[in-house]
Amino acid sequence: MLPYQMRTFDGYLDAYRRSMEDPDAFWADVAGHFNWHRKWDFVSRSDFDNAQFSWFGGAMLNITENCLDRHLEDKGNDIALCWEPNDPAKAVRKLSYRELHREVCRAAEMLRWQGICKGDRVCIYMGMVPELVIAMLACARIGAIHSVIFGGFSAQSIADRVEDAGARHLICCDGAFRGAKEIALKDIVDDALVRCPAVANVIVFRHTGCPVRMLEGRDHWWHEVMLNVDDQEALQHPAESVDSEDPLFILYTSGSTGKPKGVVHTCGGYMVYTAYSFANVFQYQPGQIHFCTADIGWVTGHSYIVYGPLCIGATSLMFEGVPTWPDAGRFWHVVDRHRVDILYTAPTAIRSLMSFGEGPLEGKDLSSLKVIGSVGEPINEEAWQWYHDQVGKGRCPVVDTWWQTETGGILISTLAGVTPQKPSFATLPLPGIFPVLLNERGQEVTALHENGYLCMAASWPGIIRTTYGNHERCRAAYFNQFPGYYFTGDGAYRDENGYYRITGRIDDVLNVSGHRLGTAEIENAINEHPEIVESAVVGFPHDIKGQGIYAYVVHTPDIAQPDALRNEINETIARFIGPFARADKIQFVSGLPKTRSGKIMRRILRKIAEGETQQMGDVTTLLDPGVVEEIALNRL
Repeated sequence: MLPYQMRTFDGYLDAYRRSMEDPDAFWADVAGHFNWHRKWDFVSRSDFDNAQFSWFGGAMLNITENCLDRHLEDKGNDIALCWEPNDPAKAVRKLSYRELHREVCRAAEMLRWQGICKGDRVCIYMGMVPELVIAMLACARIGAIHSVIFGGFSAQSIADRVEDAGARHLICCDGAFRGAKEIALKDIVDDALVRCPAVANVIVFRHTGCPVRMLEGRDHWWHEVMLNVDDQEALQHPAESVDSEDPLFILYTSGSTGKPKGVVHTCGGYMVYTAYSFANVFQYQPGQIHFCTADIGWVTGHSYIVYGPLCIGATSLMFEGVPTWPDAGRFWHVVDRHRVDILYTAPTAIRSLMSFGEGPLEGKDLSSLKVIGSVGEPINEEAWQWYHDQVGKGRCPVVDTWWQTETGGILISTLAGVTPQKPSFATLPLPGIFPVLLNERGQEVTALHENGYLCMAASWPGIIRTTYGNHERCRAAYFNQFPGYYFTGDGAYRDENGYYRITGRIDDVLNVSGHRLGTAEIENAINEHPEIVESAVVGFPHDIKGQGIYAYVVHTPDIAQPDALRNEINETIARFIGPFARADKIQFVSGLPKTRSGKIMRRILRKIAEGETQQMGDVTTLLDPGVVEEIALNRL
């Protein structure tokens, strides 16, 4: 048990009380359990008006020493990283803490050999291979700033991110496997860098063996550059000492303007918060195997595959494949094969696997599971129950986590086996997190079950520091609408226990005949129908109501009477919410437009519902761009 781990609900209440009474003393106590080159001069300073935040000011550290070096004496032979390849017939790869430390030190020396220095931005565009983790940690070890670009993004998206970050260095794979597909990543990089002449150095890791073009003077094979590295010298080279507030990474997230926002997280505060939240939300115990199914190209992978688990000496399992290949039992096969203790995945994946029924679960031993978690969007009650009953077998607590790229780590969640859980409720904030619900006028919403804007009344160590190269954009997006608060952009309400239920993005809250309706709430109701696999709801202009409700619905195969199903869906909505919430239009679709991480792109669905099909923007980065054309063609 870690010194800052809460094991009982009374322990949680006591920790939360201490964090309210003296937040600086509370976080200083947590941070004291990490290794620092120099301790801080002050714990925190916050200026909400100017979006200026500093945590552990004046402290010096290197996060990789906390992820690796400090575990070598007691955990050197323990498995740090376990890699499950795309093809289940191929060999699993396991790296102990000592082996991962060695590889990171060697890769750090390789980067130095290539002229990469402290403060340089390095973009990383790779598949889900251990070298992705090694590259991230190697950047952090020398004080370079990594910016991981999801391996499914298009050339244009890569170019946008490389240019915005001002990166002169890029690390990629030759190719990647994704289910039955082989993706030529280096070819995509070549197309992107036509637009980025400032990039002087590309390091290519050979993974799939697909043919690639190598530009002389710019492109270098990872394994060939490694030949220049002296292993002993690499192991003896000290990690770069960096300031607590120096940037650790830039991670791009979608912006309302179409230009991605480069969210910046710093070294000290991010480290403390991700480790603290990981240890407490999942109640991690030594020797357990934590399986987060996210891609490291997104913040969930950064925080809960790499930095959070490694900082506390956990075993983190990373997965190269997809949940439905070679069949819909792949997740359950991985859990069985590795005796996974903690499974952390997205509601989208859960609902997708639900549609295959219980057959894929048969013959899979899931008895090792102790905690199951949900991340990425509000989970509807039907999916929660299926996950709890069929996967957790009714004995595993479900941690329904709420957080964002900008928050760095989980802010509101059940603590596994500690917090009494409630289906589809994220429940309570972690210690040090002070949420409030505000109305349009910035006044606090105190009534139970009344929806409000979810904001944070104080900063925490993992809070966003800026949007790279444009701090005003950060201030305007998150701190301008409600002065003195961090504005999450999400809506929520509280029940009689003080539990929070997230109702979806504020721009996904509809005003129908004066009724404020969260799209997630309507979707939850629709998804309760036994013939519905998944749904997405948006608003569209309505002459009488102001906004009408447009529902895009994926149903199970072989529905004989679609009109009858539409009526049944609306009756289900009326039953769960009320007659006023019935959908005006219900379009049956074969799939929904999603990012590679599983996020439904409601912005595109709103454009279609409004008839603005020529203004949908770039759809090439979606999991299946073709589904957009199909939906637009059959618009009601």
